[in-house]
Parts: sequence; C-alpha cells; structure tokens
Amino acid sequence: MSNSHKAILITYPFEDAAKEAISLADAAGYSIERVVNQHHITRSRYGIGIGKAQEVKQLVEQEKPEVIIFDEVLKPSQQYNLASICQVEIIDRERLILKIFDRRASTAESRIQIKLAQLRYDMIRAREKVRLARAGEQPGFFGMGKYDADVYFLDIKKRATVLKKKLQKEEVRRNLHRIQRSKAGLPTVSIAGYTAAGKTTLFNSLTGESKITGQGMFTTLSTFTRLVQSKGTKLLISDTVGFISRLPAYMVDAFKSTLQELSYSAVVLL
Repeated sequence: MSNSHKAILITYPFEDAAKEAISLADAAGYSIERVVNQHHITRSRYGIGIGKAQEVKQLVEQEKPEVIIFDEVLKPSQQYNLASICQVEIIDRERLILKIFDRRASTAESRIQIKLAQLRYDMIRAREKVRLARAGEQPGFFGMGKYDADVYFLDIKKRATVLKKKLQKEEVRRNLHRIQRSKAGLPTVSIAGYTAAGKTTLFNSLTGESKITGQGMFTTLSTFTRLVQSKGTKLLISDTVGFISRLPAYMVDAFKSTLQELSYSAVVLL
C-alpha cells in the first residue's frame, strides 16, 4: 500500500490474533513491516518484559517504523515507558480501532458516536495521568501541570456530555422512524456479525444497493435500512455495524443507539 505508514506490530503468538491485528492495522493505514509475538503483553511496566522491549528497540532501529502497534490496551504509564525506550509513537489496540472508526465515519450520527468513543478513551487515560501526576510518579501531565490535567479532564467530561445529548436526539429520531415502520406493518430483517464478514455484500445482493464493500474492517459504521419486496411481501433489510473480539464496552456503548435496531428486528441474520 503506497499510502501506508510503516509499523511494527506486537501481538499474541496465535494465528487468528495476528491476522486480526494485521487487518486492523491495514484498515487504519499502516503497513506491518515486522511482527513481534509475545504470550504476555499485559506486563506492568512496558506491556511486555524488559528483554522483549529491548528487542523491539533494536527492530525500531533496523526498520525505522513510524509507529509501534500494540495489540492490547496500554495504560498511559506503559505507553510512556515503552515509547521512552523505543523513541517512537505507541498505538495501542483501542486507539488503533478508533483511528479506523474516524477514517470510516460517513454519517453525522456515526461521527458523533466516534467522537464520544474517542473522548471516553481519553477520559480513561486522563484519570490515570492525573493519578500519576498527583502521586508524583510522572512529572505533571507528561509535560502539563497538575492544574492543567484537572482542567483537561473536566473539559473531556463536558464535551462527552454534549455529545451524549446529541446522540439522544438521534435516538429520538430513530424511535420515530421505528414507530412509523411498525404502524406500516413492515418487519425488519437485520444482518449482523463480525466485521468484514460480507454483511454489506449480502445487503447489496438482497436490496440491489451498491454500498461500498471490500475496504477492510469497519466499512459500515451506521445502520442502513432499505425497503424490498419479495413475492408480494414488503419488508425492511438492515445492514448493521460489525464487531470484533476484545472490543471494549465503552465503544459498544457509544454505538448503542445504532445497535438497538437489532432488538426490534423480526429476524437477525448472523
């Protein structure tokens, strides 16, 4: 991929895990130059052991990647420590997924949902950074003072509250559409499952639509519904957001209004 950014991947030594992580990296615009396998990537100081961290440092010197992609969730202190050794940006699994979401967002609702998920990611880390600053384990907020860290944390909370209110308005709109469909007696068939499993391809085949497919993970981030008629029967078919393993609860919650469509479906195709 000519527009890809070089990266080193640290992941588990299992084929499925590595394949998924590489697909995520590709969807986010990264080309994996080297893969580092490690059974334990949740160790306290660097996410990996010190010996493996030194090994990664040597790979960085050889490959000159722009980032290291870490296929797990890292605490701010772990991210900081590993970046200090390797002298390159560290992107953990959740940040990588958020980058994909940001690239794929195509509707107003999905953009709001993604911004909310990003703020929740930052909020979790802001708490940790504030804790480190107060405990004196790191000098300030990685360069910011204690007061600035508190202000930043409160700012994140305020912005998240604003986005939640916007999503509530979107939920009201969805409920109105749902009520209208119910009054019309139109059953809904929803297509659900793993991301990049071919849900949109099936949706296009059933509806005659031409939604974009084949662009990797999370091509669809909003529910799309179309009316079809088969043998004199009218029904609605919905293409839904796909998910992957180890997706954090706050990301799922950010897409709650979209996923609620599944609970109102007469049939869910998996």
